[in-house]
Amino acid sequence: MRRPDTPPGTSAAIGAALYGLATRAARRLPRDMSLTSAATLATLDRTGPRRITDLAAVEGVTQPAMTTLVRVMEESGLVERRGDASDKRVTLVCLTEAGASYVRTRRQAGIHAFERLIGRLTGDEVEALVAALPALEHLAALEGQDREGPKR
Repeated sequence: MRRPDTPPGTSAAIGAALYGLATRAARRLPRDMSLTSAATLATLDRTGPRRITDLAAVEGVTQPAMTTLVRVMEESGLVERRGDASDKRVTLVCLTEAGASYVRTRRQAGIHAFERLIGRLTGDEVEALVAALPALEHLAALEGQDREGPKR
């Protein structure tokens, strides 16, 4: 859907550029764990402890697949399961300090990779990115609202 004040094809061109950039960036990150595992850790970092069923919905996998993934990450010391103080029947998946450290390290590696690329742009191109920062941050917030649903 395009805004009435946007030339035809502009939103699609921006979307294609952002999608291409994001997918290439994801492929360049270290392959020490699956993208779903890394995304699950990042979700826990952003949103806090979650039920397995919530994590499965957010990450787009089945509940049994998320249960297996959580078990593997638990054995690796990246997450732990805790009871929910508000509902004793519920178990929440929580990020451990090792998991939080992994997320920070991975995020920093991604930031540095983009810093290196940005360092190869012209001054005008960097200025264009600076001008676009508020829109990019808003776009990220909108995507986060669509993807993550209610926070637990």
